[in-house]
Amino acid sequence: MSLVDARRAAGAELDRDPWPTVWLRRAITLNATFLMLALAVATAWLWIPLAAAVDLVMRGRCTLRCGLFLTWYLVCEAAGIVAAFGLWARALARGRSGPGGPKHQVDLFRLQGVWSGALLHGAQRIFGFRIRAEGAEHVDRPMLLMLRHASVADTLLAAELISRPHRIHLRYVLKRELLWDPCLDLVGNRLPNYFVRRDSNESSREIEGVTALMRDLAPHEGVLIYPEGTRFTPAKREQVLKRLREGGHTELARRAERLRHTLPPRLGGTLALLDANPGLDVVFAVHTGFEGTTSFWEIWNGALRNADVRVKFWRIAASDVPVEREERVEWLFENWEAMERWLRDQAAPKGEL
Repeated sequence: MSLVDARRAAGAELDRDPWPTVWLRRAITLNATFLMLALAVATAWLWIPLAAAVDLVMRGRCTLRCGLFLTWYLVCEAAGIVAAFGLWARALARGRSGPGGPKHQVDLFRLQGVWSGALLHGAQRIFGFRIRAEGAEHVDRPMLLMLRHASVADTLLAAELISRPHRIHLRYVLKRELLWDPCLDLVGNRLPNYFVRRDSNESSREIEGVTALMRDLAPHEGVLIYPEGTRFTPAKREQVLKRLREGGHTELARRAERLRHTLPPRLGGTLALLDANPGLDVVFAVHTGFEGTTSFWEIWNGALRNADVRVKFWRIAASDVPVEREERVEWLFENWEAMERWLRDQAAPKGEL
């Protein structure tokens, strides 16, 4: 399948921004990336010793690490932008199989994997955190992946633990705000992903775009969704519970109250993907270690330093997924409650397990 066909199959044509909006956004983000990188490098002689001094005075802070990671992030962004334009130029030189062709699509998937891996490995080296995966045998073939969302950092886990080692191309359901990341805009927006408008008044249109990701999947492709829709925080949990109660969803609110470490899965896009599933097994992924990294201040306070990030996968055959809606909702919450139990066990002192 060509890139153009894949984007059409993924419903990308349903919600493209107007070209003036795209070019304005890119003019801002691309120029800002190179300007900030040049500034960070040019002033490194000043901010590095200052940041180190702050960390010496304020024990436990990660000022220097944050500065180094921000610089590394800008390096990865700049390199990704240059590589994306290089791949575009090479695709043009191919003629008939140019931009939008299958070779270009494969190149973009590879670039996405290299960029994600470089960003994650750089963060690991700077902050010293470790990643341990349990159930890795469940992610060596295509799947519909339902991943817990606790931090921006967990968006890199699937690329590192699934796509890169097993060469599985995942189609992502992502929030539209991420298009302000220039690499995701230039590369991720040219692959069969769908960037959801979370505040859209046309939920049916958004669901159509999400479910279209299931169409015409190649044998080496899968789909990833974050069913919670946003990162977990206690405040967001209370907001979700309030919305369910005020909306008259008493039973869902009751089930959601049992979830202390995760947000309840949003049913619209998640159930729609299950309805459109052509036969992929479903893999659930839960992780711990990124909970305290939902903001810059938490990272600056040391939440990510030497963290132990643990991930667990489990796989459910497509034939074992319930067919009826009510049974699917029950099944989905049962798996989310399994995440809760695992998270609770990871947090408990060893003597209490």
